[in-house]
Amino acid sequence: MSGNIYVYITVSALVSFAVRVLPLTLIRKKIENRFLRSFLYYVPYVTLAIMTFPAIIEAAGNPLAGAVALAVGIILSWLGAGLFPVAVCCCISVFAAQYLLALL
Repeated sequence: MSGNIYVYITVSALVSFAVRVLPLTLIRKKIENRFLRSFLYYVPYVTLAIMTFPAIIEAAGNPLAGAVALAVGIILSWLGAGLFPVAVCCCISVFAAQYLLALL
């Protein structure tokens, strides 16, 4: 088992290296395809959303409290609030939702 770990690490390093280096070496000219450019533009945002939204819902321990915080965060962000006020209001809304749910 201990010998296989080095093989796993080496394969993981090679795959990670290839994913980062191959696009730089294979694509030398500007990407002119409008669909591909817009797809590549939104990939980081979608990846962040995929990792963040389930964590928001599950982090509070109660999915309903997490959903309330998510809704509060979306509404405040839509209204133009900054990152710190949104985070504070989301924390307060999770606390209030969990408190209210505990009373029920």
